[in-house]
Amino acid sequence: MNTAAGPLTYRDATEADVDALVALIESAYRGDSSRAGWTTEADILEGQRTDPRGVLEVVEAPDSRLLTVERDGGIVACCQLEHRGTHAYFGMFAVSPALQGGGLGKAIIAEAERQARATWGVTEMHMTVISVREDLIAWYERRGYRRTGETTPFPYGDERFGIPQRDDLRFELLVKPLA
Repeated sequence: MNTAAGPLTYRDATEADVDALVALIESAYRGDSSRAGWTTEADILEGQRTDPRGVLEVVEAPDSRLLTVERDGGIVACCQLEHRGTHAYFGMFAVSPALQGGGLGKAIIAEAERQARATWGVTEMHMTVISVREDLIAWYERRGYRRTGETTPFPYGDERFGIPQRDDLRFELLVKPLA
């Protein structure tokens, strides 16, 4: 019996994908379902990670794409790519918790970097990660990203981004040169 999964396919999200993408993102980061994977933020943030309006804004923004990753007809991952002059911003990265730990994230981030270079000619990829997420930052460092030490405040009081469970959250900028 062949149990191998089919190949990954990549496409830009459409308005019709919004609800499925919100569900995917929430499952990867919030609540008990997120604990099946290693990217959970359930211990540091409660509430939502995103909402339909936030996802639709990314889908519709002129210099942005929400790369949707499918396998065997179902959405298994997504990531935001946004053109910001000489660099691209990488965000809203989610892989189905049941599929984490098997190399899918590595393949997707490599394809996102390739597409950003090919589409926009950018020389760097930037992202922000919650600074207390040491395991996640280490994973990105193994992919060639470096910590800059540059931080921005977490939006405390704006529940669209979650309900913080600690008072030391901030975003740290990670940067990778794209050859």
